[in-house]
Amino acid sequence: MITVVAALIEKNNKYLIARRSTGSSDVLGKWEFPGGKVEKDETEEKAIEREIKEEFEMDIKAIRFLTNNVCEYPSKTIDLRLYKCKYLSGKFHLHDHSEYVFADKNEIINYDLCPADIPLAEFVKEQK
Repeated sequence: MITVVAALIEKNNKYLIARRSTGSSDVLGKWEFPGGKVEKDETEEKAIEREIKEEFEMDIKAIRFLTNNVCEYPSKTIDLRLYKCKYLSGKFHLHDHSEYVFADKNEIINYDLCPADIPLAEFVKEQK
């Protein structure tokens, strides 16, 4: 199983999701909470901070773990772990995504999400 971390970044009561422009056919062109794989000898918090820096050239701080979803794709099984994160600095420069949006928590589920992200979007929608 591959551990993957995802960032929940809030701005004006809306949450960042991005459309993948790279990756396997299972996720290509689909929307996700951005993030990536945890590398060996790396904490999940450091992994999410590194991934957002690489993918968006933004600095964030992982605040706390929220929820996870184990998802089986044809070629792999991932444990997708969602972290509440705080934006610190930087501008959006897309590297692994074709577009991004800050969406209302009730609208996220309406996007064509990666399968692993659907339960996370449902979790976010239920939060007060």
